[in-house]
Order: sequence, then C-alpha cells, then structure tokens
Amino acid sequence: MLEAVPSGRFDWLFYRYNSMYLLRRHFHFIGISGELQPAAAAGRGILYLMNHSSWWDGLLAYHAAGKLPGKRHYFMMEEEQLRKYAFFRKLGAYSINPGSPGDARASLRYTAGLLEAGESVWMYPEGEIRPLEHRPLSLKEGASLALRLSPQTAVVPVTLYHGLFRHTKPEATLLAGAPLLLPWAEMDRSRVARTLETVLGGQLESHRSRVLNHQGYMPDEFRPLLRRGRSTNEWLDLLRPGGGRG
Repeated sequence: MLEAVPSGRFDWLFYRYNSMYLLRRHFHFIGISGELQPAAAAGRGILYLMNHSSWWDGLLAYHAAGKLPGKRHYFMMEEEQLRKYAFFRKLGAYSINPGSPGDARASLRYTAGLLEAGESVWMYPEGEIRPLEHRPLSLKEGASLALRLSPQTAVVPVTLYHGLFRHTKPEATLLAGAPLLLPWAEMDRSRVARTLETVLGGQLESHRSRVLNHQGYMPDEFRPLLRRGRSTNEWLDLLRPGGGRG
C-alpha cells in the first residue's frame, strides 16, 4: 500500500489552489450543516464515512476538513488513482487496493492505527463511485474491520448531495450527522456494516429531502464553505437593462 507522506508546505499551497480556483471555478455554492468535530468525539479518533457519487467528493471533503482547527485529516483513496495522482499523498491520502485482499487488510490496519492515535480519517465505504440517486446504499465491510481494530473511534456520517438547480454551475451541500459511539469490538463485521449502512442511507434520504423541498434554493441551514461566485446566468442578468440595480 501507499502510505500518506504529509507535507505542510504543499498542503498550504494546494488548499488555496483548490479553494480559490478549482472549486470556485466549478461550483456556485458549497455549504455544510452539522458539526464535523462534535464535542462527544473529543479525544477520540474520528472516522468520517461519506457517500461516493462524483469525482469531486475527495476535494470537497478536503476543503471542508481544511476549515477545521487542529490536527491533519487523512483520506483513503483507491490505489490506482493515487498512483496516477501521487501528489495527493502529500495532502494526507493513502491507498487501498480492493483487488488484493492482503493489501486491503494492510490499508485497513493502517487506518485503524491512525484512528487509535486519535487522528481523523475519511473513507467512502461504498468502495466505488455510484450514481447519486442509486438506491439502496450498499457499503463494503472495510470500515467495519477498521472499527473493530480501533473500538474507541467515533464515526461521523457525512452525506453529500449536489446538483444543477437554479444556476449554470452545480451546488453541493454536506451534512454531518450525529456521532456514533458504539461498542464496535463487540459487534461482528456484518452487523457493523449494516448499522453504518442504515445510518448513512437514512441520512442521505433526509438530506435529499431537505434540498428538494426548497425547490432548488439552498436551505438556510447550510453554512457557506466557499464564497459564492457568479454563474453564467447571473452574469447575463447583469447585462440586462437595469440588471445591475438593486
């Protein structure tokens, strides 16, 4: 497996590039609701579990994590992709190779070691990118193994819902759910996986409803993670007679 090789200097530079250019260029709005560092998780390693529905998921999670005070965050990434974009190792990414059981176990033990040391780790337990509206949510058992090896870990479920609504650029929202503090070591892997599947799947449905019930307008509960940029339709509105007034 490929371990993370964090570089503070590179992280500082890339975070600004990601925020000020990549995300701002491609998104109209990015917001978050809930707490990524809940008080109940203080002093524990935190495992963030997030649904995986787009290429942008890792960069959105990285941006959200960078807004938090304190320690570095780590991100599990498919080995083939990490070899292609090896610089992500400097940002805290490490690999998993699902095609090799031995390598996959090594990655999960590495994950558990980070969590036991009180670190924060992001995983995508579906194991692959699935369409946003694909149901039911189906999780692999990798997170279950990591949790059984690091039973003091707090799990924070994070759902991402995104789409093209009322602007030419997409809008993305993240919802951080209540932390899960369960006796992971006393639960078998299948039970842990089904518990996580139920929580993350239910949260995603609730998240989806919150956005759609506002008919494409972003609910006020989602705090901006990125300053809004004008989309094409807003620039065109400014060109209309009187468009720049009020």
